[in-house]
Amino acid sequence: MDIDALMTQQGMRAFTDDQRETWMNDAVQMRQLAQIIQARLANTEIDGDKTGTAGRRAKKMARRWGKLAGLLEQAAAQAEGINSAYVRDVLELPDRRAKALERKEQRRHRLGIAATATQQQVAQSLHASAHTLNGSPQYGNPQVTPVQQQPQYTPPMPYQFNQPAAGSQPVADIADFFPEAL
Repeated sequence: MDIDALMTQQGMRAFTDDQRETWMNDAVQMRQLAQIIQARLANTEIDGDKTGTAGRRAKKMARRWGKLAGLLEQAAAQAEGINSAYVRDVLELPDRRAKALERKEQRRHRLGIAATATQQQVAQSLHASAHTLNGSPQYGNPQVTPVQQQPQYTPPMPYQFNQPAAGSQPVADIADFFPEAL
């Protein structure tokens, strides 16, 4: 067997087809042998047999042949599975990886454009908000009317207290202001 030829898709397919056909033919032959042996043993009496003992013995032997046939069928199925796994996991893997990488790059590109556009919109919004808060009339929401500046209200103070002069000494005692409280 040429291992280089086996490592190609056609070589692996041919090998697994041959193995599958061989094992399936063997399984069919084992089932036929099981039927022949069962029929022959069921009609063969051994000294000391009771009624039905030969039939039970024949079924017991036929079960073993049937199990062998089942194992050959499983081997044929595994050979088919080997071919499928080889094609999927070895031969098609580079193409799948390349396609996945291409999809990933396309997604990154789409999201990168979207992220850049979003960043630009956020920057423009922040710029517009900063100018609106600073009182610049060129930015702002056209649906909102600007608020007119109200003059600041200064409540009248009925008692005006003299503020201490700059650099003066602090008052030493409260009794200087309220002499009769003491």
